[in-house]
Amino acid sequence: MSSLRKSLYLTAALVAVSLVPVSANAETILGAMAKAYENNPDINAARAGLRATDEGVAIAKSGYRPVITATASASRTQTEPGGLDLKVQTNAASAGVSFTQSLFDGFQTRNNVRAAKSNVFGGQQDLLNTEMTILASAAQIYANVVRDDQIVRVRQQNLQFLREQRNAAQARFDVGEGTRTDIALAQAQLESARAALLSAQAQYKSSVAVYKQIIGTLPKNLNRPVPAHKVLPSSVTNAVQIGLREHPTILSAQYTVDAAGFNVKSVEGTMLPGVSLSGSVTHSSGGTNVSSIGASLTVPIYQGGLASAQVRQAKETLGQARILVDSARRQVEQNIVTDWATLEASIASITANQAQVRAAQLALKGVVEERKVGQSTTLDVLETQSNVLSAQEDLAQSQRDAVVASYSLLNSMGRLTVKRLSLKVAQYRPQQHYNAVKDKWIGLRTPDGR
Repeated sequence: MSSLRKSLYLTAALVAVSLVPVSANAETILGAMAKAYENNPDINAARAGLRATDEGVAIAKSGYRPVITATASASRTQTEPGGLDLKVQTNAASAGVSFTQSLFDGFQTRNNVRAAKSNVFGGQQDLLNTEMTILASAAQIYANVVRDDQIVRVRQQNLQFLREQRNAAQARFDVGEGTRTDIALAQAQLESARAALLSAQAQYKSSVAVYKQIIGTLPKNLNRPVPAHKVLPSSVTNAVQIGLREHPTILSAQYTVDAAGFNVKSVEGTMLPGVSLSGSVTHSSGGTNVSSIGASLTVPIYQGGLASAQVRQAKETLGQARILVDSARRQVEQNIVTDWATLEASIASITANQAQVRAAQLALKGVVEERKVGQSTTLDVLETQSNVLSAQEDLAQSQRDAVVASYSLLNSMGRLTVKRLSLKVAQYRPQQHYNAVKDKWIGLRTPDGR
């Protein structure tokens, strides 16, 4: 077992021991992430965008299918022969149906379909990336709310302690054992603590607002989270290998390369001959029926340089897409290494801060006792209490950082998913909509009935 994994388990155990009993309906970090997955509008918007991308395949496949058009016309013609008081009217009407069917278009349709499919598969990876980003944001704001609530409680306790110290200084002064300076120091510290508490409460309210935005509900009875140690790899090397293999940003970039390659072939197809079949049937008011059918061959010779420029442009776009794959790989690797280092530092900080809290609390007890016998001053007590407060807030921050870093690491690896986390929520399956629309020939309603 790696040192990081050992530290994660130890940290989870220490945090669990420090927890007070929670009710059965306490909100967990995974429960909040499930709510975000189901209700977050950004995820729902990304899903709608992917459904629109799915239709690109049906649009591309229309190039294989015939185009059928119905026409109708009616006319009235009136003539007046010269020198004769006579008008002649002629009525005419006709109706017909015509069709055009492409037989060969330089493989443009085939490559357009392949490009559209690659765009769909890339879009599915983009959707997964969006889902993971929102889940990471949900984990972060959950940890932020827990941290801010903890800091509010710590500062409330600090305020109560300083109020007692101010009253004690006043009592000692009243019996002639203290000075006005002791009272002034205690009062100044008390007022500073009030301001600090108001600041902490404002920060908590701000985090609650963000929580409502991302999760969709107000936080209530939140359970203190622990790092996601169960789904993390044993080493940073394994984490990087997983990320380079599975992260949707990289997979999406690879599908973009595929789509750009097919687009090059499609544009090159505009320079090849085209063959089409057409026919029509027309019935006129005079009882005449006319039908025709024929095939045409089109051979492009010179297009003013348009096709050549479009091919060059498509090839440059393909080159850009290939470079972006390398960029995505480097970004994923950098994110993983950074998150791993942050997680290690946070775990170490938790252990150090817990020791600091214990030492500061012990020192405070000693200074209070020393003041009773005149060996310490009120200033010593106030300074030691300030150390206790700082240590408690640092501990809350490091606990929050460890949780956020663990879920951020999963996000950087491409594994912050519903399946990996076993979230209790129905997983959205984009393949179902794609399968429902990719071969549709007709119909205005979407699969959900709109």
